[in-house]
Amino acid sequence: MGLAVLDVKDQFGPILGVVMKKNLTRFETAVIKNKATEPPHSGLYCSHKGRGQYHCKACGAELFSSEHKFDSGCGWPSFDGQISTNVKRIPDADGRRTEILCNNCDAHLGHVFEGEGLTDANVRHCVNSVSIEFQAADKDNLAQAIFASGCFWGTQYYLARVSGVLESHVGYIGGETANPTYEQVCRGNTGHLEALQVFYDSDAVSYKELVRVFFETHDFSQENGQGPDIGSQYLSAIFVNDDKEKVVAEEVMVELRSQGYKVATMVKPVSPFYLAEEYHQNYYEAKGDLPYCHRYREIFKR
Repeated sequence: MGLAVLDVKDQFGPILGVVMKKNLTRFETAVIKNKATEPPHSGLYCSHKGRGQYHCKACGAELFSSEHKFDSGCGWPSFDGQISTNVKRIPDADGRRTEILCNNCDAHLGHVFEGEGLTDANVRHCVNSVSIEFQAADKDNLAQAIFASGCFWGTQYYLARVSGVLESHVGYIGGETANPTYEQVCRGNTGHLEALQVFYDSDAVSYKELVRVFFETHDFSQENGQGPDIGSQYLSAIFVNDDKEKVVAEEVMVELRSQGYKVATMVKPVSPFYLAEEYHQNYYEAKGDLPYCHRYREIFKR
């Protein structure tokens, strides 16, 4: 890792020769099949923490446990161990490094380094985030929160990167049509908002902190949408599970107003949440791009 970093604007053809559990995007194909490298500090799992396992993006094979993960400071997820023989090593084409692949489907994962003395195991599997997927071990014990802040691609990009958030899914909430499609929601007549559902470890991150990040990553003063995305499906809203969450959300909004901010965000009770289509999930991660309609600005003192 660290050489031949991928220009995320490059174009690549369809992936061949890999037994896949789902179709891959061009960016995923570039890394997993064509052995490109995602830019450092850009991946979803670079600072990710939580109990569970990391699976191959292409075929779903179990590769690494959260017990193996450590912060090496290199800019990519690092693991000092692997699950059984599911990760194999081959000499890299550059003649100097050792490449690591999924032993089930030959998907490119990254590189392995030894002798650095970073952990007792003295090995570092340096892995592209886009090559793996995390599955929480204790999802039933995780807390859930739902936020809407315009285009759900950008909402997921920022909130999924909060330490303590273990899973996230984009979808639709607040309307009356069951199982709406993206096309139906875009017409603006189903009553749904584009939203993000996150599962988080409440011992690692508080609900209040998630609410704060939510406000710090979109224009909560806009009443008719978010940025260039105009329409009722793009409104700002927090969907609360109970009165405790409602109190927290309203307290943060009072704090914002006391600082002179206009707050157009709605606070609504949770209603049925419908998952969006697969190609919307982790959209910017899959495309290797940055949000066009969301940006981070620090508002709260921590």
